[in-house]
Amino acid sequence: MIQNFYTAAIKDAFTHVPTPEQEEAIGKLGTFLGSSTERATFLLKGYAGTGKTTLVAALVKTCIDLDMPFVLMAPTGRAAKVLSMYAGFDAATVHRTIYRQLSPEIGARFELGFNRMRNALFVVDEASMLSSDGDKQFGSGRVMDDMLKYVFGGAPGCKLLLLGDDAQLPPVMQNESLALSATWLQGCGLHVMEHTLTTVVRQEAASGILQNATEIRNQLLTPHLLRLQTHADVARVDGSNFVSTLEDSYRTVGMDETLIITRSNKNAFMYANGIRGRILYREEMLENADWLMVVKNNYFYGLDYGIELIANGDMAEVVRLNGSHTLYDMQFVRATLRLVDYDTEIEVMLLQDSLLCESPQQLQELQKRLFLAVEEDYAHIRNKRDRYKKMRQDEHLNALLVRMAYAVTCHKAQGGQWKHVYVDMGPLAKEQIDTNFMRWLYTAVTRATDKLYLVQFKDDFF
Repeated sequence: MIQNFYTAAIKDAFTHVPTPEQEEAIGKLGTFLGSSTERATFLLKGYAGTGKTTLVAALVKTCIDLDMPFVLMAPTGRAAKVLSMYAGFDAATVHRTIYRQLSPEIGARFELGFNRMRNALFVVDEASMLSSDGDKQFGSGRVMDDMLKYVFGGAPGCKLLLLGDDAQLPPVMQNESLALSATWLQGCGLHVMEHTLTTVVRQEAASGILQNATEIRNQLLTPHLLRLQTHADVARVDGSNFVSTLEDSYRTVGMDETLIITRSNKNAFMYANGIRGRILYREEMLENADWLMVVKNNYFYGLDYGIELIANGDMAEVVRLNGSHTLYDMQFVRATLRLVDYDTEIEVMLLQDSLLCESPQQLQELQKRLFLAVEEDYAHIRNKRDRYKKMRQDEHLNALLVRMAYAVTCHKAQGGQWKHVYVDMGPLAKEQIDTNFMRWLYTAVTRATDKLYLVQFKDDFF
């Protein structure tokens, strides 16, 4: 049987002796690949440390060996970079794969592209981050629906593999991740197979990070029973040693591999100010070598570099500042940035005032003020449609909106991994320790690969 052939090929590509759970998953994947069922979808869920990445790497190698066409995708640039690393093959964001900007005009909508691949396997990692809502600039504005239409709406024989961990945070403003719901997928007319990996593999069993992650996951439904443990790779940090510990992380693994995760934008803002003042001794609002995070999708500055979208959540390093000026009572800065997930340097204009916004509400007010100010400059264009079309070309209106990236919220960190991660849950009342908090903590803890620091966690957690 063809299914047995695929099963044997995946097993041959596996780098370790598979666990019983992995053996079962390999068998199911063999059946999935050998199936002639249309709209075939495989939902592979796995706890942290259960070997899901090893399984996917073997699957990718199998596709290469058998000359089977495949596409690797993830919701964010950072997640795509992580997928590329463990799969050994280039991955791209979902948006970059399925959407096309049909007009070269700045600000033009991105329409859903057409999948011309036949009998291809589409692999989507970190699928829990895929939302049923999204940016109206793209297709229908429902990226999950659009992705399904792209994969299955073109040439015949294509299959979809969705990877994820349903203990992680669902998309913002949603109660669950629909992409990891077999019931929802079946409601979309897909034929779904699924498998869940729950056993931490032997190679990862000694990791204190994964032991704590497993404890958190096991306690999702009974959060008040949580007990964390310190290990060689898990340490508690308080106000007395936080600065020296963070300095050591910057020195040993680098700023790009160190991240602080907080529960609010306000706390992230406070951390950034403290780090820049007390550790980096930076006095200006923005300086060379600062780490930034994009806080609004930008379609203006990446086009000349082959980047259709500089996405909300992308991280960048300031390579150099090339001058500033004031307009509309706002400060604009020309800068050269290195986009971390693309490893590309680009020239941009930043709206420096966005660095002062502590909350999404303040950022929205800033954008509104900028829009109204720019609109006045084009008031002579009486036709509203023509006026807005001209405004879409305006460099100042398209200025990149950023914030400091030394500390971020968990949703912003989701999909990425860093060697050293500091998790600060902030003030937390006992009644707030619920399932939502546990999902937040689980997601935050599993961002760390080498060292996890628990910042000012009370003794009650140990």
